[in-house]
Amino acid sequence: MKNTATNIRVRYGETDQMGVVYYGNYAQYLEQGRTEWLRELGFSYKWMEANNVHLPVVHLTIDYKQPAYYDDVLTVKTTLKQMPTAKIEFYYEIFNEAGQLLITAETVLVFVNSTTKKLMRAPDYLMEKLKEK
Repeated sequence: MKNTATNIRVRYGETDQMGVVYYGNYAQYLEQGRTEWLRELGFSYKWMEANNVHLPVVHLTIDYKQPAYYDDVLTVKTTLKQMPTAKIEFYYEIFNEAGQLLITAETVLVFVNSTTKKLMRAPDYLMEKLKEK
């Protein structure tokens, strides 16, 4: 399935006193990976929201393998697990500059109509782009 790689430099404020990335910040790295994955298809969250679609996260799992540190450049590999339905599932791997696997993670997001607040199927424009890949 479609995947992307996004580089992120760890900022000082994302670490604890030992210079280790605080575990809660990995969710933001995953979000950045998803955002760039979508952008590479030609869409943005902002554009989708303007077109009446929200994508809340309903499930997140992270397996921590090794720590990341202040000023590391991380690569977030974001992979679509399967074609979306009313939900979209991603698998992630985050590596440091030495190529060491730091975490694996999975998220599940659902498509929600911004007006009705009800679940909806993945928008046609997204499905068409994914079929092209």
